[in-house]
Amino acid sequence: MADAKIMVVLVVALALLQVSCAADRATTPTPPRPTSSTTSRPAGLRHKKAPHHHSGGHHGGGTPAVMTANGFRRGESGGGPSACDGHFHSDGELIVALSTEWFARGRRCHRRIRITSARHGRTVEARVVDECDSRRGCRHNIVDSSPAVWRALGLDTDVGEVHVTWSDA
Repeated sequence: MADAKIMVVLVVALALLQVSCAADRATTPTPPRPTSSTTSRPAGLRHKKAPHHHSGGHHGGGTPAVMTANGFRRGESGGGPSACDGHFHSDGELIVALSTEWFARGRRCHRRIRITSARHGRTVEARVVDECDSRRGCRHNIVDSSPAVWRALGLDTDVGEVHVTWSDA
């Protein structure tokens, strides 16, 4: 009888936890939409800008995040094809996957973000091509980046993760 009561308490506690998590997800605000200056160009007219590298002392504003290394080629750590275009990508591309909330249901697909190393202030722009799915284990503060992004920031991917800030470019 005591075991049955304990089991009922555990089931009720688990149900309350799930309801609480669902309510939290429903009330979490979505990130701001990209500005009209980035949405006014038709997709076919977007030009590819050269990567921007900055190595001054500017640490910039932006959203604090943890940058992790990700492979975007078939068979690498990124898993399947990118959510934005259904393709695999070269490790030489300046590309990232953002945590679910920041990915904003794909609204940041193909947009450029500016990533700044908290260590030395170097900055690079990279294109969003994928989601780091927070519902499947990705933490909520991740900028999952290609090896090219790490190299552009002068960082070693073997470190695993580093603190950065990011903003829409």
